[in-house]
Amino acid sequence: MPTLVNQEAHGDEAGALLGFVDAQRGAVRRTLHGLTDEQAALKPSASELSLLGVLKHVAEVEQGWVEDAQQVPHSIPRDPSNWHMSFEPEEGRATIKEVLAFWDEVAAETERFIRSLPDLDGTFPLPKAPWFPPNSVRSVRFLLLTLIQEIARHAGHADIIRETIDGKTAFELIDAIAAGR
Repeated sequence: MPTLVNQEAHGDEAGALLGFVDAQRGAVRRTLHGLTDEQAALKPSASELSLLGVLKHVAEVEQGWVEDAQQVPHSIPRDPSNWHMSFEPEEGRATIKEVLAFWDEVAAETERFIRSLPDLDGTFPLPKAPWFPPNSVRSVRFLLLTLIQEIARHAGHADIIRETIDGKTAFELIDAIAAGR
């Protein structure tokens, strides 16, 4: 789980941006280290967020953005009436193991899609949604930057939730993972 992205290790711009996406994925994943499914489902703060819910949400959001760029229907339809369900356990995505496996599939598809493009300049229309300006078009580069921003925002939430559960901070978890504990 990288915490510092080595641009040279990733080669080109797409690889570097994918490296930053992966570093933020690692920050979210790290918050679940050593927890049970029951602990990951706790909502210990003033918000309604759990670590499992944050994990599920960021995986679904990543999948949705890539499907928007591919201009295919969303595999998991979410609209203003049910977007909150992306934070709730559901059949097949109710455990840490299940959601991590789902996110691994999403991450592999993100990588495959980005690497299939000649560059990051291609554009795609955003779907109609109250959170997007009408008739908006974005580039694939924007998609990657949005994923970095979105996952990083929720990695911060996850850090706070994890610290509330058992007091463990990001650096303690980095050390524990590195030591194999």
